[in-house]
Amino acid sequence: MPPLARQLQWLIAIRLVVVTSIVVPYFLLATLSPRGAEGLPPGEPLEGVVAPPPAGAQAPEPLPLPEAVPAVSSGTIYRLAGITYLASLVYLVLLRVLRRRLAVNAYVQFVGDLLVVTGLVWVTGGANSPLSLFYLVVIAVASTLLGRSAGFAVATVAYALYAGTLLGLHAGLLPGSEVAATTLFRLAYNLAVNLIAFYAVALLTWVLAGRAARAEQELEARREDLADLQVVHRDVIQSITSGLATTDLEGRITSLNRAGEEILGARAEELVGMPIQSLVGAQSWPELIRHPSAPGEPTRSEIEIDRVGAPIYLGLSVSRLTDAGGEARGYNVVFQDLTRWRHLEQEVRLKDRMAAVGELAAGIAHEIGNPLAAISGSVQLLSSSFRGDPPQAKLLDILLKESQRLDRTIKGFLRFARPPDRSTVRFDIGRLLTENFELLRNSAEVAEHHQLDLLLDPASAELLADPDQVSQIFWNLARNALKAMPAGGSLRIGGQAVAGAYRIRFQDTGRGMPETQRANLFHPFQSFFDGGTGIGMAIVYRIVEEHGGRIEVESAEGRGTTITVELPRPAVPAAVERTMETDG
Repeated sequence: MPPLARQLQWLIAIRLVVVTSIVVPYFLLATLSPRGAEGLPPGEPLEGVVAPPPAGAQAPEPLPLPEAVPAVSSGTIYRLAGITYLASLVYLVLLRVLRRRLAVNAYVQFVGDLLVVTGLVWVTGGANSPLSLFYLVVIAVASTLLGRSAGFAVATVAYALYAGTLLGLHAGLLPGSEVAATTLFRLAYNLAVNLIAFYAVALLTWVLAGRAARAEQELEARREDLADLQVVHRDVIQSITSGLATTDLEGRITSLNRAGEEILGARAEELVGMPIQSLVGAQSWPELIRHPSAPGEPTRSEIEIDRVGAPIYLGLSVSRLTDAGGEARGYNVVFQDLTRWRHLEQEVRLKDRMAAVGELAAGIAHEIGNPLAAISGSVQLLSSSFRGDPPQAKLLDILLKESQRLDRTIKGFLRFARPPDRSTVRFDIGRLLTENFELLRNSAEVAEHHQLDLLLDPASAELLADPDQVSQIFWNLARNALKAMPAGGSLRIGGQAVAGAYRIRFQDTGRGMPETQRANLFHPFQSFFDGGTGIGMAIVYRIVEEHGGRIEVESAEGRGTTITVELPRPAVPAAVERTMETDG
Protein backbone atom coordinates (compact mmCIF):
# COMPACT_ATOMS: atom_id res chain seq x y z
CA MET A 1 0.00 0.00 0.00
CA PRO A 2 1.39 3.45 -0.94
CA PRO A 3 2.27 5.75 1.99
CA LEU A 4 -0.36 8.33 1.01
CA ALA A 5 -3.12 5.68 1.10
CA ARG A 6 -2.14 4.69 4.63
CA GLN A 7 -2.07 8.35 5.68
CA LEU A 8 -5.55 8.93 4.25
CA GLN A 9 -6.85 5.92 6.18
CA TRP A 10 -5.40 7.39 9.37
CA LEU A 11 -7.02 10.72 8.52
CA ILE A 12 -10.43 9.05 8.24
CA ALA A 13 -9.92 7.31 11.58
CA ILE A 14 -8.83 10.52 13.35
CA ARG A 15 -11.80 12.41 11.88
CA LEU A 16 -14.22 9.86 13.27
CA VAL A 17 -12.58 10.07 16.70
CA VAL A 18 -12.80 13.89 16.75
CA VAL A 19 -16.44 14.00 15.69
CA THR A 20 -17.34 11.34 18.20
CA SER A 21 -15.61 13.32 20.97
CA ILE A 22 -17.87 16.28 20.11
CA VAL A 23 -21.11 14.30 19.89
CA VAL A 24 -20.67 12.30 23.08
CA PRO A 25 -20.76 15.35 25.49
CA TYR A 26 -23.99 16.61 23.88
CA PHE A 27 -25.51 13.18 24.13
CA LEU A 28 -24.56 12.90 27.81
CA LEU A 29 -25.90 16.42 28.53
CA ALA A 30 -29.18 15.59 26.82
CA THR A 31 -29.44 12.41 28.86
CA LEU A 32 -28.39 13.67 32.30
CA SER A 33 -29.45 17.35 32.38
CA PRO A 34 -33.14 18.15 33.19
CA ARG A 35 -33.07 20.97 30.67
CA GLY A 36 -31.47 18.92 27.95
CA ALA A 37 -28.68 19.98 25.66
CA GLU A 38 -30.44 22.89 23.98
CA GLY A 39 -28.10 25.45 25.50
CA LEU A 40 -28.87 28.37 27.79
CA PRO A 41 -29.86 31.86 26.69
CA PRO A 42 -27.19 34.52 27.26
CA GLY A 43 -27.17 35.93 30.80
CA GLU A 44 -29.38 33.21 32.34
CA PRO A 45 -28.05 31.98 35.70
CA LEU A 46 -26.23 28.67 35.70
CA GLU A 47 -28.22 26.55 38.09
CA GLY A 48 -26.52 24.01 40.27
CA VAL A 49 -23.09 25.66 40.10
CA VAL A 50 -23.36 27.60 43.40
CA ALA A 51 -24.04 25.61 46.56
CA PRO A 52 -27.08 26.73 48.68
CA PRO A 53 -26.11 29.23 51.45
CA PRO A 54 -26.15 28.18 55.09
CA ALA A 55 -29.05 29.19 57.29
CA GLY A 56 -29.14 32.92 58.05
CA ALA A 57 -26.59 33.81 55.35
CA GLN A 58 -27.33 35.95 52.31
CA ALA A 59 -27.54 34.03 49.06
CA PRO A 60 -24.87 35.00 46.50
CA GLU A 61 -25.79 36.41 43.17
CA PRO A 62 -26.25 33.76 40.46
CA LEU A 63 -23.38 33.42 37.97
CA PRO A 64 -24.38 34.58 34.50
CA LEU A 65 -23.16 32.68 31.44
CA PRO A 66 -20.74 34.49 29.13
CA GLU A 67 -22.35 36.18 26.21
CA ALA A 68 -20.19 34.12 23.85
CA VAL A 69 -21.89 30.85 24.74
CA PRO A 70 -24.39 30.10 21.96
CA ALA A 71 -27.49 28.05 22.11
CA VAL A 72 -26.99 25.00 19.90
CA SER A 73 -29.60 22.33 19.49
CA SER A 74 -28.55 18.75 19.87
CA GLY A 75 -30.33 17.94 16.63
CA THR A 76 -27.96 20.18 14.70
CA ILE A 77 -24.94 18.49 16.25
CA TYR A 78 -26.34 15.06 15.48
CA ARG A 79 -27.02 16.01 11.86
CA LEU A 80 -23.46 17.27 11.38
CA ALA A 81 -22.08 14.12 13.00
CA GLY A 82 -24.24 11.97 10.77
CA ILE A 83 -23.02 13.86 7.70
CA THR A 84 -19.39 13.29 8.85
CA TYR A 85 -19.91 9.56 9.39
CA LEU A 86 -21.56 9.23 6.00
CA ALA A 87 -18.76 11.23 4.36
CA SER A 88 -16.14 9.00 6.00
CA LEU A 89 -17.84 5.95 4.51
CA VAL A 90 -17.77 7.64 1.10
CA TYR A 91 -14.06 8.40 1.56
CA LEU A 92 -13.32 4.73 2.27
CA VAL A 93 -15.15 3.72 -0.91
CA LEU A 94 -13.24 6.36 -2.88
CA LEU A 95 -9.94 4.93 -1.60
CA ARG A 96 -10.70 1.80 -3.60
CA VAL A 97 -12.21 3.58 -6.59
CA LEU A 98 -9.46 6.22 -6.82
CA ARG A 99 -6.56 4.06 -5.62
CA ARG A 100 -4.45 5.33 -8.53
CA ARG A 101 -5.49 8.97 -7.98
CA LEU A 102 -4.95 9.36 -4.27
CA ALA A 103 -4.34 13.11 -4.50
CA VAL A 104 -7.91 13.59 -5.82
CA ASN A 105 -9.23 11.53 -2.93
CA ALA A 106 -7.26 13.71 -0.51
CA TYR A 107 -8.71 16.94 -1.94
CA VAL A 108 -12.21 15.49 -1.71
CA GLN A 109 -11.65 14.77 1.99
CA PHE A 110 -10.18 18.21 2.63
CA VAL A 111 -13.17 19.96 1.01
CA GLY A 112 -15.59 17.75 2.94
CA ASP A 113 -13.81 18.57 6.20
CA LEU A 114 -13.92 22.28 5.46
CA LEU A 115 -17.67 22.11 4.82
CA VAL A 116 -18.24 20.25 8.12
CA VAL A 117 -16.09 22.72 10.04
CA THR A 118 -17.93 25.61 8.40
CA GLY A 119 -21.25 24.11 9.51
CA LEU A 120 -19.95 23.79 13.08
CA VAL A 121 -18.71 27.37 13.07
CA TRP A 122 -22.05 28.58 11.73
CA VAL A 123 -24.17 26.85 14.37
CA THR A 124 -21.79 27.66 17.26
CA GLY A 125 -21.60 31.41 16.96
CA GLY A 126 -19.70 32.40 13.84
CA ALA A 127 -16.92 34.79 14.86
CA ASN A 128 -17.30 33.73 18.50
CA SER A 129 -17.05 30.02 17.74
CA PRO A 130 -13.96 28.26 19.15
CA LEU A 131 -14.38 25.52 16.55
CA SER A 132 -12.78 27.70 13.86
CA LEU A 133 -9.47 26.20 15.05
CA PHE A 134 -10.39 23.05 13.13
CA TYR A 135 -9.71 25.02 9.91
CA LEU A 136 -6.06 25.13 10.96
CA VAL A 137 -6.06 21.38 11.48
CA VAL A 138 -7.34 20.70 7.97
CA ILE A 139 -4.84 23.14 6.46
CA ALA A 140 -1.96 21.58 8.38
CA VAL A 141 -2.94 18.09 7.26
CA ALA A 142 -3.20 19.16 3.61
CA SER A 143 0.19 20.91 3.72
CA THR A 144 1.77 17.86 5.37
CA LEU A 145 0.37 15.26 2.98
CA LEU A 146 0.46 17.07 -0.37
CA GLY A 147 2.94 19.92 0.06
CA ARG A 148 2.92 23.71 0.01
CA SER A 149 0.65 24.23 -3.01
CA ALA A 150 -2.03 21.98 -1.52
CA GLY A 151 -1.73 23.75 1.81
CA PHE A 152 -2.21 27.17 0.23
CA ALA A 153 -5.13 25.92 -1.89
CA VAL A 154 -6.92 24.45 1.13
CA ALA A 155 -6.15 27.61 3.14
CA THR A 156 -7.75 29.69 0.39
CA VAL A 157 -10.91 27.53 0.30
CA ALA A 158 -11.05 27.52 4.12
CA TYR A 159 -10.78 31.29 4.31
CA ALA A 160 -13.42 31.75 1.64
CA LEU A 161 -15.87 29.53 3.58
CA TYR A 162 -15.02 31.15 6.92
CA ALA A 163 -15.28 34.70 5.59
CA GLY A 164 -18.51 33.92 3.71
CA THR A 165 -20.06 32.45 6.88
CA LEU A 166 -19.11 35.45 9.05
CA LEU A 167 -20.27 37.99 6.45
CA GLY A 168 -23.53 36.10 5.89
CA LEU A 169 -24.27 36.04 9.63
CA HIS A 170 -23.34 39.71 10.02
CA ALA A 171 -25.53 40.77 7.09
CA GLY A 172 -28.40 38.55 8.20
CA LEU A 173 -28.22 36.47 5.04
CA LEU A 174 -27.73 33.34 7.10
CA PRO A 175 -29.94 32.43 10.04
CA GLY A 176 -28.06 32.33 13.34
CA SER A 177 -28.30 32.94 17.06
CA GLU A 178 -28.37 36.40 18.44
CA VAL A 179 -24.82 36.08 19.81
CA ALA A 180 -23.56 35.49 16.26
CA ALA A 181 -24.02 39.17 15.46
CA THR A 182 -20.91 41.26 16.15
CA THR A 183 -19.52 44.66 15.48
CA LEU A 184 -17.93 45.61 12.19
CA PHE A 185 -14.54 46.11 13.88
CA ARG A 186 -14.69 42.69 15.51
CA LEU A 187 -15.65 41.17 12.18
CA ALA A 188 -12.75 42.82 10.33
CA TYR A 189 -10.34 41.82 13.10
CA ASN A 190 -11.38 38.16 12.95
CA LEU A 191 -11.11 38.08 9.17
CA ALA A 192 -7.62 39.62 9.19
CA VAL A 193 -6.29 37.42 11.96
CA ASN A 194 -7.62 34.21 10.42
CA LEU A 195 -6.29 35.18 6.98
CA ILE A 196 -2.77 35.48 8.41
CA ALA A 197 -3.23 32.35 10.55
CA PHE A 198 -4.48 30.16 7.70
CA TYR A 199 -1.60 30.93 5.33
CA ALA A 200 0.98 30.98 8.11
CA VAL A 201 -0.09 27.53 9.25
CA ALA A 202 0.07 26.27 5.64
CA LEU A 203 3.60 27.66 5.21
CA LEU A 204 4.98 26.61 8.60
CA THR A 205 3.47 23.14 8.33
CA TRP A 206 5.01 22.69 4.89
CA VAL A 207 8.41 23.75 6.20
CA LEU A 208 8.20 21.46 9.22
CA ALA A 209 6.84 18.58 7.15
CA GLY A 210 9.71 19.01 4.68
CA ARG A 211 12.26 18.93 7.46
CA ALA A 212 10.58 15.91 8.99
CA ALA A 213 10.55 14.16 5.62
CA ARG A 214 14.24 14.92 5.06
CA ALA A 215 15.04 13.72 8.57
CA GLU A 216 13.06 10.57 7.92
CA GLN A 217 14.88 10.01 4.63
CA GLU A 218 18.24 10.52 6.32
CA LEU A 219 17.21 8.19 9.11
CA GLU A 220 16.08 5.59 6.59
CA ALA A 221 19.34 5.96 4.67
CA ARG A 222 21.32 5.57 7.88
CA ARG A 223 19.19 2.57 8.80
CA GLU A 224 19.91 0.98 5.43
CA ASP A 225 23.62 1.77 5.74
CA LEU A 226 23.63 0.27 9.21
CA ALA A 227 21.81 -2.82 7.95
CA ASP A 228 24.30 -3.15 5.08
CA LEU A 229 27.19 -2.66 7.49
CA GLN A 230 25.79 -5.31 9.80
CA VAL A 231 25.40 -7.72 6.87
CA VAL A 232 28.96 -7.03 5.69
CA HIS A 233 30.25 -7.34 9.24
CA ARG A 234 28.43 -10.64 9.70
CA ASP A 235 29.63 -11.96 6.34
CA VAL A 236 33.23 -10.97 7.03
CA ILE A 237 33.21 -12.46 10.52
CA GLN A 238 31.52 -15.65 9.34
CA SER A 239 33.73 -15.99 6.24
CA ILE A 240 37.17 -15.80 7.84
CA THR A 241 38.88 -19.17 8.25
CA SER A 242 40.15 -18.39 11.74
CA GLY A 243 37.97 -18.85 14.78
CA LEU A 244 36.81 -15.62 16.41
CA ALA A 245 35.22 -15.41 19.83
CA THR A 246 34.37 -12.33 21.89
CA THR A 247 34.03 -12.24 25.65
CA ASP A 248 33.00 -9.74 28.27
CA LEU A 249 35.35 -8.47 30.94
CA GLU A 250 34.56 -11.49 33.15
CA GLY A 251 35.56 -13.91 30.37
CA ARG A 252 32.06 -15.10 29.42
CA ILE A 253 31.73 -15.89 25.72
CA THR A 254 29.39 -13.47 23.93
CA SER A 255 29.78 -14.56 20.29
CA LEU A 256 31.49 -17.20 18.15
CA ASN A 257 31.81 -17.36 14.37
CA ARG A 258 31.27 -20.35 12.09
CA ALA A 259 34.96 -21.26 11.81
CA GLY A 260 35.19 -21.26 15.61
CA GLU A 261 32.28 -23.71 15.77
CA GLU A 262 34.07 -26.06 13.36
CA ILE A 263 37.38 -25.84 15.21
CA LEU A 264 35.87 -26.37 18.67
CA GLY A 265 33.31 -28.94 17.52
CA ALA A 266 30.37 -27.16 19.19
CA ARG A 267 27.61 -24.75 18.19
CA ALA A 268 27.71 -21.11 19.20
CA GLU A 269 24.39 -21.45 21.07
CA GLU A 270 26.00 -24.04 23.34
CA LEU A 271 29.06 -21.93 24.15
CA VAL A 272 27.61 -18.41 24.47
CA GLY A 273 27.45 -17.52 28.14
CA MET A 274 30.05 -20.09 29.16
CA PRO A 275 33.35 -18.95 30.69
CA ILE A 276 36.14 -19.16 28.14
CA GLN A 277 38.32 -20.64 30.88
CA SER A 278 36.45 -23.92 30.30
CA LEU A 279 37.98 -24.03 26.79
CA VAL A 280 41.47 -22.58 27.16
CA GLY A 281 42.04 -23.64 30.75
CA ALA A 282 41.61 -21.85 34.05
CA GLN A 283 45.37 -21.27 34.30
CA SER A 284 45.97 -20.20 30.69
CA TRP A 285 43.35 -17.43 30.54
CA PRO A 286 44.71 -15.28 33.40
CA GLU A 287 48.16 -15.55 31.84
CA LEU A 288 46.80 -14.40 28.46
CA ILE A 289 45.12 -11.28 29.90
CA ARG A 290 47.68 -10.51 32.58
CA HIS A 291 49.39 -7.96 30.34
CA PRO A 292 46.56 -6.11 28.55
CA SER A 293 47.40 -5.07 25.04
CA ALA A 294 45.96 -2.69 22.51
CA PRO A 295 43.73 -4.06 19.72
CA GLY A 296 46.67 -3.93 17.31
CA GLU A 297 49.07 -5.64 19.72
CA PRO A 298 47.50 -8.97 20.68
CA THR A 299 48.90 -11.47 23.15
CA ARG A 300 49.76 -14.76 21.45
CA SER A 301 49.98 -18.26 22.86
CA GLU A 302 49.61 -21.93 21.94
CA ILE A 303 47.60 -24.37 24.04
CA GLU A 304 46.35 -27.94 23.82
CA ILE A 305 42.66 -28.65 24.46
CA ASP A 306 40.54 -31.79 24.35
CA ARG A 307 37.85 -31.91 21.66
CA VAL A 308 35.53 -34.91 21.77
CA GLY A 309 38.23 -37.11 23.26
CA ALA A 310 40.96 -36.07 20.78
CA PRO A 311 43.54 -33.42 21.69
CA ILE A 312 43.97 -30.46 19.34
CA TYR A 313 46.46 -27.62 19.36
CA LEU A 314 45.23 -24.04 19.17
CA GLY A 315 47.13 -20.87 18.41
CA LEU A 316 45.50 -18.02 20.35
CA SER A 317 45.65 -14.28 19.84
CA VAL A 318 43.95 -12.22 22.55
CA SER A 319 43.35 -8.46 22.36
CA ARG A 320 41.13 -5.94 24.07
CA LEU A 321 37.63 -5.23 22.78
CA THR A 322 36.80 -1.53 23.17
CA ASP A 323 33.80 0.63 22.31
CA ALA A 324 33.78 3.86 20.33
CA GLY A 325 34.87 5.82 23.41
CA GLY A 326 37.87 3.61 24.04
CA GLU A 327 36.35 1.93 27.09
CA ALA A 328 37.16 -1.77 27.50
CA ARG A 329 34.15 -4.01 26.88
CA GLY A 330 35.82 -7.39 26.80
CA TYR A 331 38.31 -9.39 24.75
CA ASN A 332 38.72 -10.61 21.17
CA VAL A 333 40.05 -14.16 20.91
CA VAL A 334 41.31 -15.21 17.47
CA PHE A 335 42.39 -18.83 17.23
CA GLN A 336 43.51 -21.36 14.62
CA ASP A 337 43.71 -25.14 14.64
CA LEU A 338 47.43 -25.95 14.56
CA THR A 339 46.98 -29.71 14.94
CA ARG A 340 47.76 -30.47 11.30
CA TRP A 341 50.79 -28.18 11.33
CA ARG A 342 52.01 -29.82 14.52
CA HIS A 343 51.76 -33.22 12.85
CA LEU A 344 53.56 -31.95 9.77
CA GLU A 345 56.25 -30.47 11.97
CA GLN A 346 56.62 -33.77 13.79
CA GLU A 347 56.81 -35.60 10.46
CA VAL A 348 59.55 -33.28 9.22
CA ARG A 349 61.54 -33.75 12.41
CA LEU A 350 60.98 -37.50 12.19
CA LYS A 351 62.21 -37.59 8.58
CA ASP A 352 65.33 -35.67 9.53
CA ARG A 353 66.02 -38.00 12.44
CA MET A 354 65.37 -41.09 10.38
CA ALA A 355 67.67 -39.88 7.63
CA ALA A 356 70.45 -39.37 10.15
CA VAL A 357 69.71 -42.69 11.84
CA GLY A 358 69.67 -44.42 8.46
CA GLU A 359 73.15 -43.18 7.65
CA LEU A 360 74.32 -44.22 11.11
CA ALA A 361 72.69 -47.65 10.79
CA ALA A 362 74.32 -48.22 7.39
CA GLY A 363 77.72 -47.43 8.83
CA ILE A 364 77.19 -49.57 11.92
CA ALA A 365 75.90 -52.51 9.90
CA HIS A 366 78.89 -52.29 7.54
CA GLU A 367 81.43 -52.09 10.33
CA ILE A 368 79.83 -54.75 12.54
CA GLY A 369 78.48 -57.11 9.92
CA ASN A 370 81.72 -58.75 8.81
CA PRO A 371 83.27 -59.19 12.31
CA LEU A 372 79.94 -60.48 13.56
CA ALA A 373 79.78 -63.06 10.76
CA ALA A 374 83.28 -64.28 11.69
CA ILE A 375 82.39 -64.43 15.39
CA SER A 376 79.14 -66.28 14.68
CA GLY A 377 80.89 -68.80 12.43
CA SER A 378 83.64 -69.40 14.96
CA VAL A 379 81.13 -69.93 17.76
CA GLN A 380 79.18 -72.40 15.65
CA LEU A 381 82.39 -74.32 14.87
CA LEU A 382 83.46 -74.39 18.51
CA SER A 383 79.98 -75.46 19.62
CA SER A 384 79.87 -78.37 17.21
CA SER A 385 83.26 -79.75 18.32
CA PHE A 386 83.18 -78.84 22.01
CA ARG A 387 83.25 -81.74 24.45
CA GLY A 388 83.81 -79.86 27.70
CA ASP A 389 81.77 -79.35 30.84
CA PRO A 390 78.00 -78.66 30.51
CA PRO A 391 78.27 -75.15 32.02
CA GLN A 392 80.82 -74.20 29.37
CA ALA A 393 78.63 -75.72 26.68
CA LYS A 394 75.72 -73.63 27.95
CA LEU A 395 77.83 -70.49 27.71
CA LEU A 396 78.70 -71.33 24.09
CA ASP A 397 74.99 -71.88 23.37
CA ILE A 398 74.12 -68.47 24.87
CA LEU A 399 76.91 -66.87 22.85
CA LEU A 400 75.55 -68.46 19.67
CA LYS A 401 71.96 -67.31 20.30
CA GLU A 402 72.99 -63.74 21.13
CA SER A 403 75.19 -63.54 18.06
CA GLN A 404 72.26 -64.70 15.94
CA ARG A 405 69.97 -62.13 17.58
CA LEU A 406 72.56 -59.43 16.93
CA ASP A 407 72.77 -60.61 13.33
CA ARG A 408 69.00 -60.21 12.94
CA THR A 409 69.25 -56.71 14.40
CA ILE A 410 72.03 -55.78 12.01
CA LYS A 411 70.03 -57.11 9.06
CA GLY A 412 67.06 -55.02 10.27
CA PHE A 413 69.31 -51.97 10.30
CA LEU A 414 70.35 -52.77 6.74
CA ARG A 415 66.72 -53.11 5.62
CA PHE A 416 65.94 -49.77 7.23
CA ALA A 417 69.02 -47.99 5.90
CA ARG A 418 69.00 -49.50 2.42
CA PRO A 419 65.59 -51.01 1.68
CA PRO A 420 65.46 -53.24 -1.38
CA ASP A 421 64.40 -51.76 -4.67
CA ARG A 422 60.65 -51.54 -5.06
CA SER A 423 58.98 -53.78 -7.59
CA THR A 424 56.06 -51.53 -8.54
CA VAL A 425 53.22 -53.36 -10.26
CA ARG A 426 49.47 -53.10 -10.53
CA PHE A 427 47.69 -55.58 -8.28
CA ASP A 428 44.42 -56.11 -6.48
CA ILE A 429 44.91 -54.69 -2.99
CA GLY A 430 41.63 -56.21 -1.81
CA ARG A 431 42.77 -59.71 -2.72
CA LEU A 432 46.19 -59.15 -1.11
CA LEU A 433 44.62 -57.99 2.17
CA THR A 434 42.20 -60.93 2.15
CA GLU A 435 45.04 -63.45 1.68
CA ASN A 436 47.19 -61.89 4.40
CA PHE A 437 44.19 -61.71 6.74
CA GLU A 438 43.50 -65.45 6.31
CA LEU A 439 47.15 -66.24 7.06
CA LEU A 440 47.06 -63.99 10.13
CA ARG A 441 43.88 -65.53 11.48
CA ASN A 442 45.39 -69.02 11.23
CA SER A 443 48.76 -68.03 12.67
CA ALA A 444 49.99 -68.99 16.14
CA GLU A 445 50.01 -65.31 17.20
CA VAL A 446 46.19 -65.23 17.30
CA ALA A 447 44.72 -66.68 20.49
CA GLU A 448 41.15 -67.69 21.25
CA HIS A 449 40.41 -64.44 23.06
CA HIS A 450 41.29 -62.41 19.97
CA GLN A 451 38.55 -61.34 17.57
CA LEU A 452 39.57 -60.38 14.03
CA ASP A 453 37.41 -58.64 11.40
CA LEU A 454 38.14 -57.57 7.85
CA LEU A 455 36.00 -54.92 6.12
CA LEU A 456 36.73 -54.00 2.50
CA ASP A 457 34.96 -51.25 0.54
CA PRO A 458 34.97 -52.18 -2.30
CA ALA A 459 35.98 -55.81 -2.21
CA SER A 460 38.37 -55.28 -5.11
CA ALA A 461 40.50 -52.24 -5.96
CA GLU A 462 43.64 -51.71 -8.03
CA LEU A 463 46.82 -50.29 -6.48
CA LEU A 464 50.18 -49.40 -8.05
CA ALA A 465 52.82 -50.38 -5.47
CA ASP A 466 55.16 -53.12 -4.30
CA PRO A 467 52.90 -55.94 -3.01
CA ASP A 468 55.70 -57.45 -0.88
CA GLN A 469 56.28 -54.15 0.93
CA VAL A 470 52.53 -53.63 1.36
CA SER A 471 52.39 -57.10 2.92
CA GLN A 472 55.26 -56.09 5.20
CA ILE A 473 53.20 -53.08 6.33
CA PHE A 474 50.24 -55.36 6.99
CA TRP A 475 52.19 -57.88 9.11
CA ASN A 476 54.12 -55.32 11.15
CA LEU A 477 50.98 -53.34 12.08
CA ALA A 478 48.82 -56.42 12.66
CA ARG A 479 51.40 -58.12 14.90
CA ASN A 480 51.91 -54.96 16.94
CA ALA A 481 48.13 -54.72 17.41
CA LEU A 482 47.99 -58.31 18.67
CA LYS A 483 50.92 -57.69 21.04
CA ALA A 484 49.04 -54.68 22.44
CA MET A 485 46.17 -57.03 23.41
CA PRO A 486 47.83 -59.76 25.50
CA ALA A 487 44.63 -60.31 27.50
CA GLY A 488 42.46 -60.41 24.38
CA GLY A 489 40.56 -57.88 22.38
CA SER A 490 39.24 -56.95 18.96
CA LEU A 491 41.30 -56.12 15.87
CA ARG A 492 39.41 -54.60 12.98
CA ILE A 493 41.25 -54.23 9.68
CA GLY A 494 39.60 -52.12 7.02
CA GLY A 495 40.35 -51.27 3.43
CA GLN A 496 38.60 -48.37 1.67
CA ALA A 497 39.07 -46.74 -1.70
CA VAL A 498 38.88 -42.97 -1.34
CA ALA A 499 39.50 -40.13 -3.74
CA GLY A 500 42.98 -40.66 -5.18
CA ALA A 501 44.14 -43.10 -2.46
CA TYR A 502 43.55 -46.44 -0.78
CA ARG A 503 43.16 -46.33 3.00
CA ILE A 504 44.16 -49.29 5.20
CA ARG A 505 43.12 -48.97 8.84
CA PHE A 506 44.17 -51.12 11.82
CA GLN A 507 41.97 -50.51 14.87
CA ASP A 508 42.57 -52.45 18.08
CA THR A 509 41.12 -52.32 21.58
CA GLY A 510 44.45 -52.83 23.30
CA ARG A 511 46.26 -50.90 25.97
CA GLY A 512 46.89 -47.86 23.79
CA MET A 513 49.82 -45.49 24.06
CA PRO A 514 50.48 -42.37 26.11
CA GLU A 515 51.55 -39.20 24.34
CA THR A 516 55.26 -39.85 24.87
CA GLN A 517 55.11 -43.28 23.22
CA ARG A 518 52.96 -42.03 20.37
CA ALA A 519 55.46 -39.25 19.64
CA ASN A 520 58.36 -41.79 19.45
CA LEU A 521 56.47 -44.57 17.69
CA PHE A 522 58.38 -44.38 14.39
CA HIS A 523 61.79 -43.64 15.88
CA PRO A 524 64.33 -46.44 15.40
CA PHE A 525 65.44 -48.37 18.48
CA GLN A 526 62.12 -47.48 20.23
CA SER A 527 60.52 -50.83 21.00
CA PHE A 528 57.51 -50.98 23.32
CA PHE A 529 57.32 -54.81 23.45
CA ASP A 530 59.63 -57.39 24.95
CA GLY A 531 62.04 -58.87 22.43
CA GLY A 532 61.46 -56.17 19.82
CA THR A 533 64.25 -54.39 17.94
CA GLY A 534 62.42 -51.09 17.46
CA ILE A 535 62.95 -51.24 13.70
CA GLY A 536 59.58 -52.54 12.50
CA MET A 537 57.59 -49.30 12.75
CA ALA A 538 60.50 -47.31 11.33
CA ILE A 539 60.53 -49.64 8.32
CA VAL A 540 56.74 -49.21 7.93
CA TYR A 541 57.16 -45.45 7.95
CA ARG A 542 59.98 -45.66 5.37
CA ILE A 543 57.88 -47.87 3.05
CA VAL A 544 54.85 -45.58 3.26
CA GLU A 545 57.03 -42.54 2.64
CA GLU A 546 58.73 -44.07 -0.39
CA HIS A 547 55.32 -44.90 -1.87
CA GLY A 548 54.26 -41.27 -1.49
CA GLY A 549 51.65 -42.10 1.13
CA ARG A 550 50.93 -40.94 4.64
CA ILE A 551 50.39 -42.61 8.00
CA GLU A 552 48.36 -41.35 10.98
CA VAL A 553 48.19 -42.63 14.54
CA GLU A 554 45.33 -42.09 16.98
CA SER A 555 45.87 -43.55 20.41
CA ALA A 556 45.22 -42.88 24.05
CA GLU A 557 46.28 -44.88 27.04
CA GLY A 558 43.61 -47.45 27.86
CA ARG A 559 41.53 -46.61 24.74
CA GLY A 560 43.23 -48.64 22.04
CA THR A 561 45.09 -47.57 18.93
CA THR A 562 44.06 -46.77 15.37
CA ILE A 563 46.74 -46.57 12.67
CA THR A 564 45.69 -45.43 9.20
CA VAL A 565 47.87 -45.87 6.12
CA GLU A 566 47.00 -44.08 2.87
CA LEU A 567 48.74 -45.12 -0.34
CA PRO A 568 48.27 -43.23 -3.61
CA ARG A 569 45.83 -44.93 -5.93
CA PRO A 570 46.24 -44.41 -9.68
CA ALA A 571 43.33 -43.56 -11.90
CA VAL A 572 41.90 -46.84 -13.19
CA PRO A 573 40.30 -46.89 -16.65
CA ALA A 574 36.68 -47.90 -16.71
CA ALA A 575 37.44 -51.00 -18.78
CA VAL A 576 39.96 -52.22 -16.20
CA GLU A 577 37.48 -51.67 -13.35
CA ARG A 578 34.81 -53.66 -15.21
CA THR A 579 37.32 -56.45 -15.79
CA MET A 580 38.29 -56.49 -12.09
CA GLU A 581 34.63 -56.57 -11.03
CA THR A 582 34.02 -59.48 -13.44
CA ASP A 583 37.00 -61.39 -12.04
CA GLY A 584 35.81 -60.75 -8.49
